[in-house]
Amino acid sequence: MSWNDIKNTPNVELNALMIGLNNFNIFHAFDGYTSEDVAGMAKKNPSLRGQYANTQQMQARFGSKRKPTSFSEIIQGK
Repeated sequence: MSWNDIKNTPNVELNALMIGLNNFNIFHAFDGYTSEDVAGMAKKNPSLRGQYANTQQMQARFGSKRKPTSFSEIIQGK
């Protein structure tokens, strides 16, 4: 988006984009980490537990799609 596009966009739409970006960041903040990894990291930074709980809550609410593990699952649409 150009600066003029941003300035001409209604505030409601800009706020919605910012909320969507925040939700995306929360949803994917701990991608690739297991709960054991987070527990280990939380020993040094306890606030990670709350952030991880928010991520888990959001994934439970909106559903986290499982990635296919084989080509046959892709073909079958599982």
